[in-house]
Amino acid sequence: MKSDDPVIATSTALRRQLPLLAREYFELTKPRVVSLIVFTAVVGMFLSTPSGLPAVPLLLGTLGIALAAGSAAAINQILDLRYDSGMTRTSFRPLPTGSLTTREALIFALMLGVASMVILTLWINTLTAVLTFISLIGYSIVYTVYLKHATPQNIVIGGAAGAAPPVLGWTAITGEVAADALLLFLIIFLWTPPHFWALALYREKEYAKVGIPMLPVTHGRRYTQLQILLYTILLVAVTVMPFATHMSGWLYLGGAMILNAGFLYYAVCLYRNYSDELARRTFRYSINYLALLFALLLIDHYRVYIHEALQSALY
Repeated sequence: MKSDDPVIATSTALRRQLPLLAREYFELTKPRVVSLIVFTAVVGMFLSTPSGLPAVPLLLGTLGIALAAGSAAAINQILDLRYDSGMTRTSFRPLPTGSLTTREALIFALMLGVASMVILTLWINTLTAVLTFISLIGYSIVYTVYLKHATPQNIVIGGAAGAAPPVLGWTAITGEVAADALLLFLIIFLWTPPHFWALALYREKEYAKVGIPMLPVTHGRRYTQLQILLYTILLVAVTVMPFATHMSGWLYLGGAMILNAGFLYYAVCLYRNYSDELARRTFRYSINYLALLFALLLIDHYRVYIHEALQSALY
């Protein structure tokens, strides 16, 4: 029954709108992208120490890094509003659709960013806070405002910000940057170009329409296909290094080789016989590839403890 009381009616309408509004703010953080970022950061945390992690650095470090990533994603959408509005892939986002205003998005982004810096500075360590801030600015400002529109190598150079999370997770626990952490960085850094250029191939016309000089737009499809193949070969070589440096064992190596075979298969097929559908499949595979690769790193790191736990459960 509908109430005639305007206060009750307003309250009811507000309650109905709040979940929708919360969802729009949540979408502003690019949750699918951020979830992968946070996962690689958490893996970096676990790999930084031989055994269990202290609860406070694990939980608050993860929260701080996640908030910074969400802030960077929101700022990226604010600055890219004009371009997002002109592309089919991004036209459904909260700002192009008018679900949120630029002012609302900016306040939200700043709140997330400030909260992230406070958490990381007070409860984690200064190094992690500084590196996280540099990564935030690198993606949301340097990449979005300058690199993205200045060079077709935008995603290569800007990929450094997206490759930082494992290092951030590592420093959140240890307070220092180690060689193994930089190896994790290098894996994501080399993964980013073939991952994103696969998307750019089947979205080439959209990027051309809004004037963003992605590699397929400036150098053509064939050249981009070659670059995807070459970067994938480099990626395969680098993903062997955790085993070569004794960071990981045979379990990781076996799984990585299977994943690498799949990525190389897609890259070769894409180079030899292009189709938009194949580019889409390559892009989707690349996301699963990175998530599974880091999952392998984590499982391999704790294989001894998992084995002991299974033995205890069975006997």
